Amino acid sequence: MQLTPMQLTSAQLISPAAARNFEPICEVLASLLPDHGQVLEIASGPGQHVCGFGRRFGHVQWQPSDADPRALASIAAWRESAALANVRPPLHLDVTAHHWPLDFNALPSVILAINLCHIAPWQVTLGLVYGAGRYLHAGGKLLVYGPFKRAGEHTAPSNAAFDQSLRRADPAHGVRDMDEVIIYANTQELNLEQIHAMPSNNFLVEFEHL
Repeated sequence: MQLTPMQLTSAQLISPAAARNFEPICEVLASLLPDHGQVLEIASGPGQHVCGFGRRFGHVQWQPSDADPRALASIAAWRESAALANVRPPLHLDVTAHHWPLDFNALPSVILAINLCHIAPWQVTLGLVYGAGRYLHAGGKLLVYGPFKRAGEHTAPSNAAFDQSLRRADPAHGVRDMDEVIIYANTQELNLEQIHAMPSNNFLVEFEHL
């Protein structure tokens, strides 16, 4: 997720962006989450979101994950502080790996990725979609939140400026074209269900596994 992390405790990190987008994301999740099951959050970052979601949506199990050891330590600290039975210990997960460390007998009903695609190489987006196609059952959902281009064009001047700043910092990063994500998702039997417009020129893109 997009972070400018600040230290909260010796291990806990906090992201202002996570605090700003939490409520709008919750409003959409309320209509999309199943009555029971597990949500796998990819790239959970500091852990603010997953603990907040666990508190708000206690009827599902939340599995945070990340590939960054610092983030994993922060997630564990947030989880310990929140003391929520439905938030599991963080999982070390690299979405570009061919095999994810998941139990095929207890696969997630939803895979959620917030502010991941634009702050990682394109291979990460491909890995996310490939993994969702591999590990979601029929009817399972992949939910991807963040800024996107539409038909190759930025949706706002602020997103264009953001894209330039990302690419200056790392040429492999940048705001992705939603159409390219949708095309690849279709090859993984993930059907576009709905594009939810979100505040600050973001989107939550909803896919369902066929």
